[in-house]
Amino acid sequence: MISPFYLVTFVLICNNPGPERTQPTTYTIPIIDISHQTERQVIIESTPDQYLGHPTTVLLKDNKTIFVTYPLGHGGPAAVLKKSTDGGLTWSERLPVPDNWATATNCPCIHRLTDPEGVERLFVFEGNGKMRQSVSSDYGETWTPFEPNGLNCVVAPITIIPIKGKRHLALYQQPQSIWQSISHDGGLTWQPERKIAEYYDAYPCEPAVIRSPDGKQIAAVMRENTRQYNSLLIISKDEGETWSKPVELPASMTGDRHLPRYSHDGRIVMPFRDMAMGSPTKGDFVAWVGTYDDIVNLREGQYRIKLLDSPVKRDLGYPGLELLPDGTFIATTYAVLKEGEKHSVVSVRFKLSEIDQIHRSSKE
Repeated sequence: MISPFYLVTFVLICNNPGPERTQPTTYTIPIIDISHQTERQVIIESTPDQYLGHPTTVLLKDNKTIFVTYPLGHGGPAAVLKKSTDGGLTWSERLPVPDNWATATNCPCIHRLTDPEGVERLFVFEGNGKMRQSVSSDYGETWTPFEPNGLNCVVAPITIIPIKGKRHLALYQQPQSIWQSISHDGGLTWQPERKIAEYYDAYPCEPAVIRSPDGKQIAAVMRENTRQYNSLLIISKDEGETWSKPVELPASMTGDRHLPRYSHDGRIVMPFRDMAMGSPTKGDFVAWVGTYDDIVNLREGQYRIKLLDSPVKRDLGYPGLELLPDGTFIATTYAVLKEGEKHSVVSVRFKLSEIDQIHRSSKE
């Protein structure tokens, strides 16, 4: 059965051809393959009869405690929680959570936010329709039940960033458009939402936000879900008050569910599900490495890293990404690791210094 969304999209494309593409469907930067290095992988959970879905993670300020939440299925149902106290090397069993976490509907996302008085809380957001949130005020020991927060989404915010005025900015998707809301109290309540981006007959979604090194800009990288275009980019120079029109990114950054983080040396590491049309790793879990300037100037970047090689392509690659003080990145996703298995939740550990060395060696 064809879903109503894809039927409508097909009709729109046939009757209203969109703007011409502005970026190639292929890229020229190298791919560094560490997918065969299984010693880098840590299995967070693998259950023979259970599909485990799209994880997100949060690192606490002690730089060693990590929480991960993920659904029991493709986006849902439910949200479960686990904890590591050693920087992601070992993980607890599933932790107690409120009963109504079992009613989560789509891709729970976990965040650590600090209010204007300096009080730090953990949040899990979820929803496909009414967005809901659950809050912990004791570093994840106890949680409130999910409650509506007045916003609406298809997928909850992947990234929430501080902005001027001790506020927080959240971007997220509604059908075929990107919306935002601002919190003045560290995420407890949210201002009325407003639409900030759409792209003709395309479907921008799952925006991931990162601030420029000089603090003057915010960039949002977005999945394009009709597959007519590469991934999309919008930029704000006024703390989210206004945004540029979406533009196509290079194929090297084209994929689903981007999550950018700065490395200690100022480069950006951005894992995602590779969906570039002409990519030799299409459907795999990869990470792009480059600079903020590469993103906003539509340059390809430095290189890509192939993180996992799964026998099941395209149904993987929604990441959490944390950076430890020693430079270790922990990229967490869901994937089938061996033929015939269900999806597991797994992390891949790497340092850019190691990847740089592999890259240099490959050119010698």
